[in-house]
Amino acid sequence: MSLATTLENDFKNAMLNRQKDLVDLLRLLKAALKNEMISLKKQELSDAEVITILKREAKKRHDSIEQFTKGKRQDLADKETAELKLIKHYLPQELSADEVRKVAQEVISSLGEVAPSQFGRVMGAVMARLKGQADGTLVSQIVKETLNK
Repeated sequence: MSLATTLENDFKNAMLNRQKDLVDLLRLLKAALKNEMISLKKQELSDAEVITILKREAKKRHDSIEQFTKGKRQDLADKETAELKLIKHYLPQELSADEVRKVAQEVISSLGEVAPSQFGRVMGAVMARLKGQADGTLVSQIVKETLNK
């Protein structure tokens, strides 16, 4: 079963069970998927495209949490945190920091002698190898640490 179908089925179940918060979130996610289908002029999205959209929505929630926390609006930050947790439920498991560090070291050793000034080249190679299995911020931090050793 595709990820889009899973979202649709969960939406129906949430409506039947009167889970208002989940229904609201899934409705927003369905709208984001629909907008992407329209912009790409497709009838159906692949799981990879759905995951990309879900990651985009998760990033929006993460940014909102930061802003609400800075603005001392913990009530809104808590709501966004709950939504982020629900979105992460649909995303594949991300690699741990140790696994990312291992991949970064492999890529750096395969590139040969690499200076910290070649961060962009290394970062691009690591991100291509990970193919979205890790958060870009984490990867960037680990690559910087590894290059500066």
